Amino acid sequence: MKEKSFRFAVRIVNLYKHLCEEKREFVLSKQALRSGTSVGAMVREAEHSESKADFIHKMAIAQKEINETIYWLELMCETAYLSVKEFESINSDAAELMKMLTSSVKTAKSSLTTNH
Repeated sequence: MKEKSFRFAVRIVNLYKHLCEEKREFVLSKQALRSGTSVGAMVREAEHSESKADFIHKMAIAQKEINETIYWLELMCETAYLSVKEFESINSDAAELMKMLTSSVKTAKSSLTTNH
């Protein structure tokens, strides 16, 4: 997940540069840049969490950030800043990250409740 979220952040940065340079779009792309790069940062923070609860909290934030990123990507597609092909390509990575994060949070939560 660490590598996947980092690779996703790289794609988001490149998308941001493309949208600024080619489409002259600065607002929606900046929102996607913030949330899309935050996912990997939270995954990295979770690596060194202080407790299982802290790990769950950080991964849940990453989950919220990927969900927000998907929103901005959908909006950019609907407003023609992204082609359907561009959207589908990056959104498939986002959806995969969402599944991984959801699974990780569920697993961590279940191990937290079974250990008590």
